[in-house]
Amino acid sequence: MRNVSRSAVEAIVRQLLRETNGNAQGVANAVVAAFSDPSLERIGEPKKSELVVSISARHIHLTDADVETLFGKGKTLTKMKDLYQDGFFAANETVMLIGPRKRMLPSVRILGPTRKESQVELAFTDAISLGLDPPVRESGKLDGTPGCVLVGPAGVVELKKGVIRAARHVHMSPADAEYYGVKDKDMMKLRVESDVCSVVFEDVLVRIGKNIKLEVHLDTDEGNAVDLEHATKIELIK
Repeated sequence: MRNVSRSAVEAIVRQLLRETNGNAQGVANAVVAAFSDPSLERIGEPKKSELVVSISARHIHLTDADVETLFGKGKTLTKMKDLYQDGFFAANETVMLIGPRKRMLPSVRILGPTRKESQVELAFTDAISLGLDPPVRESGKLDGTPGCVLVGPAGVVELKKGVIRAARHVHMSPADAEYYGVKDKDMMKLRVESDVCSVVFEDVLVRIGKNIKLEVHLDTDEGNAVDLEHATKIELIK
């Protein structure tokens, strides 16, 4: 017989009492049969979602106002493709990003939808090439971060702040959080095994939200370092 939670047992017993009209022996026999059936899911037990690990390449989030400045009055972002999380997308629009000493990246993708504050997310290698030293931050935590210049076909935006190296993180639903036994802002570990090397990433920030799929985001440097494309096993650890 499988190990199940007390709440699961109570739920099944209540159901069987109704079905057997309260016959105690009938309930006992039915409980044993139910828990011995491997095809039945554990009622009340959190389920394990499929774990997806994505490489989040350099990208930009913009406000509505900055979109209009860069691409023209009344312009909005247009979808190139959907991202894994519902409602999020890679836009057709790109901009030039200029750092200190006039170093630049000619075409950086914008992700939608728009936000309340513009933000640039770079890998460490990107930042070095631009002459920037952005801190590792959770998305949206922009105080004390460096800025840059964005150049679009219709105008220029000078960001006073907003350039970060995104902290590695895992998006999950409340049900996923229950399964792993974690809370929002907790830290987890991600173990990635491959024929090239095996690595454990520590300090994976937990971000919980409704209608969110289980997904870890690594930046380009992290994904390439572990040869993520050829990983043979990936495990999220509390």
